[in-house]
Order: sequence, then C-alpha cells, then structure tokens
Amino acid sequence: MSRSHRYSEAVLRRLRWPVAQRLGVHAWGDERSRLSGPGVEYADVREYQWGEDARLIDWNLTARSDQPYVRQSHPDRGLDVWLIVDSSRSLDWGTSYSLKRDVAAELVAAATLLLSRHGNRVGAILFDTELRRIFAPRAGRSGRLGLLARLEAERTQPGRQGKRTDLAQTLARAAGLVSRRSLLIVVSDFLVEQGWQKPLRGLCLRHEVVAVRISDPREGEIPDVGVVTLEDPETGAQLEVDTADRGLRERYRRAAAEQRRRLLAELRRAGASSLELTTAGPMLPQLVAYLRRRQDHRGKPHSEVPA
Repeated sequence: MSRSHRYSEAVLRRLRWPVAQRLGVHAWGDERSRLSGPGVEYADVREYQWGEDARLIDWNLTARSDQPYVRQSHPDRGLDVWLIVDSSRSLDWGTSYSLKRDVAAELVAAATLLLSRHGNRVGAILFDTELRRIFAPRAGRSGRLGLLARLEAERTQPGRQGKRTDLAQTLARAAGLVSRRSLLIVVSDFLVEQGWQKPLRGLCLRHEVVAVRISDPREGEIPDVGVVTLEDPETGAQLEVDTADRGLRERYRRAAAEQRRRLLAELRRAGASSLELTTAGPMLPQLVAYLRRRQDHRGKPHSEVPA
C-alpha cells in the first residue's frame, strides 16, 4: 500500500457520509431509521398497553399524568447504498491532474470505505451506452473489497462506442431494481442523452440521491492552439475548429457555463444533491470539503445544501 493511499484511508476513517433522510433498514447499523422501536432518538409517546414490558414506561411523563406512557424511539439501522457509475468513453479525458475516469474510480473507492461501515451494504450499477453490470449490495470489509475488485476489472474494459451514454435507461432500470429506500450516488460527467430528468425525479421521491458531476477544465473553455480536430469519444464524430478565433472561444465558454448552470438547476428540481469534482486537482480534498458542508447542513432540504 502506497504512502498516499494510507494517508487517504486515514483521512476517510475520521469522516462519515452524512445521510439526510431516514433510510436505515438493516439491524446492527447506526443510521437513522423510519421504524419505531428500542433506540436513542425520540420518535413519539403512546399509552402503555397492559402486558407490555414495564421497562419501556417513560416514568417522567407518567409522573405528570394520570396513566402510564411508553416512549417510542427510532432504532439505529444499517442502510443500502447503490453506486450508479458511468463507464462511458467520455470519461477517458483529462488535461490537468488526472483523467475523469480516475477521479470517478477514486470517488467510488472513497464512498465504499465511508459507507460500508456500521452494517451498511454497498452495491453498484455500471452503465455506458446502456446498463452494463449490476453488483448486489454486500456488507463488511470483504464485500467492499470484492465490489472494488469487480469494478476495477470492469473499468479496464473500454466503453462501447457508437452512440451517446444512456443515463435515462439506467435510472429507469434502477427504479425497478432498488426496492428498499436507499442512498443512491450517481457518478457521471453528465455528457449524456437527454431524458434522464424524469426517471431521476422518480428516484428522488423514494430515495436519497446524490449526483456527482466530474468535469475537466478544458470542458469549460478552450485555449488558443490554432486549428484542431475535435472528436466525440462516444460517437467518433469529428469537427475541425480554429481555436485562434476569439469569438469562437468566447461562445464556447458561454455555452459551457450555461450547460453547467442548466444541469445544476435540473438536479435541484429533481430533488438530488449535487457534488462537483474536477480533474484540476486531487479528488480527496474536494470530497472532504463537500462532506463537511453536508454535515453542517444535515437534515435540511437538498435545495438549502450548497453544491
């Protein structure tokens, strides 16, 4: 294990991924649950029923009333986590610190380390031009390492070429596949076919969804390097442009800024939280900053949590 990898794990083990909704369903976890039962987080009180365990009686409340009451709590539970990961050819791009695909892989590794603890189960859905592989959620260290090994094996296989990434189909399939209320983390550059907004809204109605957008600085602006041929890595289409044209560079910059603004607005309308990662620097500090912001705003509506 490299020194930088040991440092990353040490940082992540001091953090946790805050979950805003009550999603816990599995025993032996420490996430908040919608269920009622023995626990430490107050839920409600009700009248004591004859024959119940007297140890459940709330004696402070009972002393102030003319009948015994039982205090109900939300028990701690483990949750299901699904990583919905883009493996398309558009992620094989990077002009700064790393490729977008590498950032995605680092984020997935960090998320599994953060979320596979305390009885949680982590699974994955891999997609490119269509849904590619499904890995059922598993718990524990062996489940986490097994998932990462399978994802790494898939990552070495090139994405299919010929058409645009179909995120909409994958999200629609996920709606039927993920039955329990879960945390869904969608990892993509969102250079995809339109139509994903409606299935994403459907997922957000039942689950907590975090959309992780991975970008490269050159996707926001292009430098003056003369005449170049640009190629779409997914479809193979080519276009020759003269980057010495200042007007062209400015139009490109404005279009890229508008595309980003529209994407973030669509994610907010759908009800998803958003995390932006860039290849311009190491992934870990960007993730740590996001987790700290999310911890500070835990329990607030997604629209109030800074991106």
